[in-house]
Amino acid sequence: MTISDTQGARTTDHDVIVIGAGISGLYAVHKLRGEGLDVHGFESAADVGGTWYHNRYPGARCDVESIDYSYSFDEDLQQEWTWTERFATQAEILAYLRHVADRFDLRSAFDFLTRVTAATYDEELAQWSVSTDTGSTVTARFLIMATGVLSATNKPDIPGRDLFAGETYHTGEWPHHDVDFAGKRVGVIGTGSSGIQSIPVIAESAEHLVVFQRSPNYSIPAGNRPLSEETIAEVKANYAERRRLSRMSGGGTPNAPYPKGALEVDEAERTRVYDEWWQRGGYLFAKAFPDQTTNLAANDTAREYVEARIREIVRDPAVADILIPTDHPIGTKRIVTDSGYFETFNRSNVTLVNLRETPIEEITRTGVRTSGENIELDMLIFATGFDAMTGSLSRIDIRGRGERTLTEEWAAGPRTYLGLAVHGFPNMFILTGPGSPSVLANMVLGAEQHVDWVADAIRHLDEHNSATIEAENDAVDSWVAECSAKAAGTLFPSANSWYMGANIEGKPRVFMPYIGGFGNYANVCAEVAEAGYKGFEIT
Repeated sequence: MTISDTQGARTTDHDVIVIGAGISGLYAVHKLRGEGLDVHGFESAADVGGTWYHNRYPGARCDVESIDYSYSFDEDLQQEWTWTERFATQAEILAYLRHVADRFDLRSAFDFLTRVTAATYDEELAQWSVSTDTGSTVTARFLIMATGVLSATNKPDIPGRDLFAGETYHTGEWPHHDVDFAGKRVGVIGTGSSGIQSIPVIAESAEHLVVFQRSPNYSIPAGNRPLSEETIAEVKANYAERRRLSRMSGGGTPNAPYPKGALEVDEAERTRVYDEWWQRGGYLFAKAFPDQTTNLAANDTAREYVEARIREIVRDPAVADILIPTDHPIGTKRIVTDSGYFETFNRSNVTLVNLRETPIEEITRTGVRTSGENIELDMLIFATGFDAMTGSLSRIDIRGRGERTLTEEWAAGPRTYLGLAVHGFPNMFILTGPGSPSVLANMVLGAEQHVDWVADAIRHLDEHNSATIEAENDAVDSWVAECSAKAAGTLFPSANSWYMGANIEGKPRVFMPYIGGFGNYANVCAEVAEAGYKGFEIT
């Protein structure tokens, strides 16, 4: 089928191409189909799910409560789906996304097992041409990048990395078959979220587990539990208000910090608040007091509290010393949500290797050689995370006006307007990526907010007989400066985090998300639209 453009003279294969069948891509297809547009999608995996399709490692869970980490666009969907646990497992989230795909017939829009290799903008025809690894090329007026911010896996270039003769896995590309750890010597490289979540599970059955840690991370027990019928009924009865509070909040969930700063209360009250938020579990601990990530002295009170908790759990003081971070304020790297992580280091079959003292020199056929010893292994797991925020985009050859590549445009760090658009790339929209709240907020509501805004923008173009919308360079400059200023008012840039691209060698050190709050960001986007899409050139 071909679709005529606004002048009725030229045609494209589709109105919209969506790249990615994760949370944002699925909603984009549903929403834009509802606008009467011809939408076609590409997905490199065999099915829907995005991040939750690939990240099947043992212990994988979301650190946002399941009742909030779900779509709000359809009330019947909210009422019919029932979550079983406070923090859903990967399997349950994937089942939910498959249910959504079935319910709204979303798979029919996608070519699966098809990786997009290039996307090129044709200025004369005002359309995008998209090429794939299957040899197909299709065109569309609009291009939506729903490629995900945690989808491009990072496997560090360690000498001998590919020589290991045993089993090798990456947590972000976990196989679909069961992996048996029983009776095996297992090594895990990395103690970010996937490492911290998988290590307790692996330790339960492995003959011996060796954890290779370069950078310790703060982690808070999840406090996970089954959701009772009473809790589910209450949530479903009050979903509208819960969603309203979430959209107004800083992080896209209905959790407000204590009304006073950490230094405005006495020690007893401060400890009481920290106790309460420790029980709430996970990354929410960073939100106990409103000044925890803006005031170093306030942050120190949170850091000291958590350090004391870790020392209570880990019996060997020397091991506790290695596990406690000393290189960043607590919360400036995302606090991990765990189930028994620190307790795992009390087990006799678990060894912690401090790579800051004895770094890895090479991976051999039989294991890992550090500067201090040779460690024989049967299995090696890379829990080394992702080229976050930009990696999934930089791996596609994206060319805008004048054949300029997105990689060139972002050579010094990502440059967007509202996190949605890039100067020189007309009619291309990026969902939940750099320059938006993204990973600092509830990604599901973030996807809905972005897609709804894009749908409104496309409708605006059609109502005004316009062909293209493109971010103005000055608007991009101003937004990049705004994002930088917001980040500079916090402690976040002091941490070498993946928010900064610090886990990828050679990547520019730029704080990539918008840290001004989910509700504030949505208001800015709405104001831009209401002002006739201020900062955009519409032709």
